[in-house]
Amino acid sequence: MCICNENLPIPLEQLSDETLCVRAVAGDRLAEETLVTRYNRFVRTCARPFFLAGGDSEDLTQEGMVGLIKAVREYDASKEASFRTFAEICIRSRLYSVLRAAARDKHKALNQSVSLDTPEFDSNSYTSGTNNLAQRNPEDFLIDREHTAALLSGVRKQLSEFEAKILGYYLDGLSCREIAETVGKPPKSVDNAVQRIRRKVAQQLLSGDLSGS
Repeated sequence: MCICNENLPIPLEQLSDETLCVRAVAGDRLAEETLVTRYNRFVRTCARPFFLAGGDSEDLTQEGMVGLIKAVREYDASKEASFRTFAEICIRSRLYSVLRAAARDKHKALNQSVSLDTPEFDSNSYTSGTNNLAQRNPEDFLIDREHTAALLSGVRKQLSEFEAKILGYYLDGLSCREIAETVGKPPKSVDNAVQRIRRKVAQQLLSGDLSGS
């Protein structure tokens, strides 16, 4: 017979994103840490395309985390959007801001970055109380959806079977060690494959040929 105690607190890991946000805003640091941990891989997923196109992986991930924290502290549950949708907007907006800043300083590599994935959100689907999200111009740094699909298709045509597999896992946000465990290869082999993919992406971008033919 199962004896259930309804007075026992629900573990933070089992709470919804929205509930954790409410607690975090109220000052519950553990709730905020739980949400940040939950979205760690998602932040990497958002940052990875920019890294492949020339950015610095660690810097971009850190900037993405800044965007995530902003989302946690500014999410408004009364709006018709899930926390995940708002978080993605904040994370990507932070990454776009880094690119704008890079255009004005010596870090030219980031300025050459473009997003290789198709955003899952519509920029008009969520309106927060802050103007900086509404005024951002991601089109300054993103190619349109058709070109994005063409670029990905073109790059994949230049990849070996192993590199194509690695690219898929990498864009999903897995670390090199996690990918290595998944494919049964040494982490160094995975890292080398990622570097080869970066070179091929750079060549594709420099050539301006999105067809890969």
